[in-house]
Amino acid sequence: MLRFSTAGESHGESLVALVSGLPAGVPVDQEFISRELWRRQKGYGRGGRMRIERDAAHILSGVRHGKTIGSPIAMTIANNDWKNWTEILPVEEGDAAKHKAVASPRPGHADLAGALKYNFKDARYVLERASARESTARVASGALAKLLLHALGIEVLSHVIRVGKAELSRPAKWDEIAALAQKDEVLLNCVDAEDEQKMKAEVDAVLRTGDTVGGVFEVVVHGLPPGIGTHVNWDERLDGLLAQAVMSLQAVKAVEIGRGVTAAESVGSTVHDAIGYEAGDEAFTKFSREHNNAGGLEGGISNGEDVVVRGYLKPISTLRRPLGSVSFETREPVKAAYERSDVCVVPAAGVAAEAMVALCVARLVIEKFGGDSLTELDRNYKGYLEQIRAF
Repeated sequence: MLRFSTAGESHGESLVALVSGLPAGVPVDQEFISRELWRRQKGYGRGGRMRIERDAAHILSGVRHGKTIGSPIAMTIANNDWKNWTEILPVEEGDAAKHKAVASPRPGHADLAGALKYNFKDARYVLERASARESTARVASGALAKLLLHALGIEVLSHVIRVGKAELSRPAKWDEIAALAQKDEVLLNCVDAEDEQKMKAEVDAVLRTGDTVGGVFEVVVHGLPPGIGTHVNWDERLDGLLAQAVMSLQAVKAVEIGRGVTAAESVGSTVHDAIGYEAGDEAFTKFSREHNNAGGLEGGISNGEDVVVRGYLKPISTLRRPLGSVSFETREPVKAAYERSDVCVVPAAGVAAEAMVALCVARLVIEKFGGDSLTELDRNYKGYLEQIRAF
């Protein structure tokens, strides 16, 4: 089984990612991993932290001569900001007077719930792990999953469809989404330049008022054949696994598959995707779909159309004009603590969601097709494609 875990704190020495279950022989392009980490850092509305960090994954194990060897892959991503926190967050006991307490919990963050759970007298240690900085290690892990999927002709990318009240006014095409990922400058990762400027205006508005803004990103899995996932058990359905994977990201408060939201207010005849036959030669099967309202999933199983997952991101909870809170020490009303933060992270969240979706899909691909090497997995995969094409 493909598994991954992360470790590290926002201002600790480094982040750590551990990935196990990848077959041997997957080409590992370190420039690709670095670019994925770069994409996560970009976007209009990011904070000062992104000017400090130069994220790069240092591979310690599991890759030799540019390919996976079947053993667990361990990676570290250094925190450049650590030099400013070595005395504030030492591993040893250190000087308590230098500790930088988070003395009043921030509404919308894990501060208060975490402090109560772990019996901390301030929220510093909760903040350090709950921070979205952790998603850096997820992106590094997801890059490895993407490299496996790419070898099979499956791609995972994202784009932004809403920031605040500004929304993409038309459907996005796959080629447009793919082109965004190749750009050397990232504004708000929207396929339409005019709509993107409207999104930028939403960010500018909250910049002026000391507020933050959320939005919606869309992750698309392109080239996934029908038959990934299953209907037979509740915890094996691909739609449920994708929802958990994306919802687990910091600040994501809702997940949608295909036309899930608008489908709830529509009649069945306008929602379900009519089935035809005699599809094009490049399709996985001769069965075709009139639309893709289901977002590539029916009954918890991929159906051969693009898998479309949307994440709804709340505004960042650290505000330059803080909301009301309570002092941990005195229990008196105060303003919430302020930590250096972003104003808008919707494009970055989309990149992190790509990683989570890629890890989820790659896990099911490995489970279905098996193989201890990429050669074996690829052979099994191609045999399955022949089978469903001849159905």
